Amino acid sequence: MNKDFWSMATGHTPADLRIDNVRIVDVFSGEIREGSVSIGLGRILGFGAFEAREVMDGKGRFLLPGFIDGHVHIESSMLCPARFAELVLPFGTTTVVADPHEIANVKGMDGINYMLRASRNLPLDVRIMLPSCVPALPVEDAGAVLSADDISPLLADAGVGGLAEMMNVPGLVAGDDDVLEKMARTLAAGKVIDGHSPMVSRSTLDVCAALGIGTDHECTTVEEMEERIARGMYVLLREGSASRDLQHLLPGLTPENQRRCLFCTDDRQPSDILERGHIVNNVRMAVRFGIDPVSAVRMATLNAAECYGMRDRGGIAPGRRADMVLVEDLKDFRVLACWAGGELVAKNGGMLRSLSMADPGSLCKSVVLAPLPEHPFSVRVPSGRARVIGLRPHSLITDCLLRSVETGADGEVELARNPGLLKIAVIERHHATGKMSTGLLDSRYGLKNGAIATTIAHDSHNIVVAGDSEADMLSAVREVERMQGGIVMVSQGKVLARLPLPVGGLMSDRPAEEVSARLNELFALASSHYHIWEGADAFMTLSFLALPVIPSIKLTARGLFDVDRFTFVDVDASR
Repeated sequence: MNKDFWSMATGHTPADLRIDNVRIVDVFSGEIREGSVSIGLGRILGFGAFEAREVMDGKGRFLLPGFIDGHVHIESSMLCPARFAELVLPFGTTTVVADPHEIANVKGMDGINYMLRASRNLPLDVRIMLPSCVPALPVEDAGAVLSADDISPLLADAGVGGLAEMMNVPGLVAGDDDVLEKMARTLAAGKVIDGHSPMVSRSTLDVCAALGIGTDHECTTVEEMEERIARGMYVLLREGSASRDLQHLLPGLTPENQRRCLFCTDDRQPSDILERGHIVNNVRMAVRFGIDPVSAVRMATLNAAECYGMRDRGGIAPGRRADMVLVEDLKDFRVLACWAGGELVAKNGGMLRSLSMADPGSLCKSVVLAPLPEHPFSVRVPSGRARVIGLRPHSLITDCLLRSVETGADGEVELARNPGLLKIAVIERHHATGKMSTGLLDSRYGLKNGAIATTIAHDSHNIVVAGDSEADMLSAVREVERMQGGIVMVSQGKVLARLPLPVGGLMSDRPAEEVSARLNELFALASSHYHIWEGADAFMTLSFLALPVIPSIKLTARGLFDVDRFTFVDVDASR
């Protein structure tokens, strides 16, 4: 017991801060009550008339617990941890459960250790979940391969919450030794295992739950949500930039099942967060749908804390960590102030201090390409019948479309003879292995007049490039290589826009507003010049077309992968 805290709690010495005249949202009782809250040494002392060194008038506003994001990839914000913290704290997010498998797929243990190091001493509490699948599947070519022996020593780290999303469900069901060992060591350490099981059967869900998987964020329908809750899992209601599932899941919430639900963002871009907010956006959407405000706040706070075993937060109560958010009302939830560990870190939408960054070191040299072949984007379909990657609106799920294509005498698919059809390629960029493959992308994506290339290509993060011009595709790849990662847009051989992401080819060290402004320029071009489909996020959709753990068909550096059949297939549908 800290004697100084004891002294404050018993009234022998003044509290650090007392906030008067607030309406406290009590997520334990479901009530809203007027009163005061006192803070000392980063924790809540109580609700009584504490003498305090500083007194603040809450002016009748609502005081909530700090918001918790139950599952996020910080790298998907394109920001280093310190810059990410500066972005989300003004929106009331005080804790995130982060899976650094993006940077781990690029730089292995060096990437994980960087995220742990870069997240320490931030007012935003970052709980790291150890990547379970690096690479996501054995069929991928990531920058590293991490075994149970590699990651398990970090389970003793106080900043580690458990094992991140177990994407290798086929390996789990088949009894892969390394998969089972990672899970066993996590459970032995008393920590959480996150799931990742989109569109799996009920029997497979039974296996996942029986072996210790406690959560899932891949629910897209009410039925999927109910199936997971029935198996004792927590369901993370996701509202990301590309996967906007919340509106489809809210109709399934009941007073009984809400306690097994929490919020997450998974993958959100900075411009999206600046415009709509972070977890507060999930809360606002739930309330507008008709969910009781206290229940919505509870899903964003207490439920998340209990899910991940964080008993020191999630509610405003004596002894709990003083993570608190002052909002104007319980409709729009405009954040007026945010405290993290008792420190007032943000006010009226802005940070009160800048945060120091950890040195990324060798993570800034991550693009290493082998020489490309003379015709790198060749696709031969002698039969004239091709497998084409098809898109769904605002979804990561793709369809395998069978399309007739016009070819040259040698069976080569020529884009000029197939208006609207696009080529897409994935190029290994970590070890200069020379592995690459090219496939076909449905015209629905809409890309015209050039090419887009990026080193954000989940989860192995090789280079993914798409376009209606092979020459522009090559130019875009070369520019990405030159600037050591990021996003590039090329048209008629000219680079129209770029967003450098030097840290692992995934993150920038620049402020969120600057990255967002550059990204908005790219989005504007994507619409005005490239005519990207409104049902797709120009860059995030492209980045997920290389992820072979989400149905139904994806492209890796080794070829076209049928996720449902768990096997590679030829672009030529006759094979």
